[in-house]
Amino acid sequence: MSSLYALGVGLVFVAAGTVVAVDGAHLIAREQARTAADLGALAGAAVAIEGAAAACERAGQIAAANAATVTACRLDGLDLTLSVQVVTGAGAAEATAVAGPVREVT
Repeated sequence: MSSLYALGVGLVFVAAGTVVAVDGAHLIAREQARTAADLGALAGAAVAIEGAAAACERAGQIAAANAATVTACRLDGLDLTLSVQVVTGAGAAEATAVAGPVREVT
């Protein structure tokens, strides 16, 4: 009887550990997607003066270096909006970032 109790307690700990590990992996993927989107948008906005193709290409290079895939890239004036996706064993995480020149607040 005590060995069945020990087995049950052990299974509860394994299940709880699995849930925590999956949640942690998803959290890491979400943060990785946010980082890739932020850095990619900043890099793309830095070359926005060269046009949408150059800006999105640079943003894509930075996103790829951060293990992300670009799902959308749009240049509106000098503001670049970049959406990326990161796929891990825990699933996919998406993030969007906007970067552009600093504007004076009135």
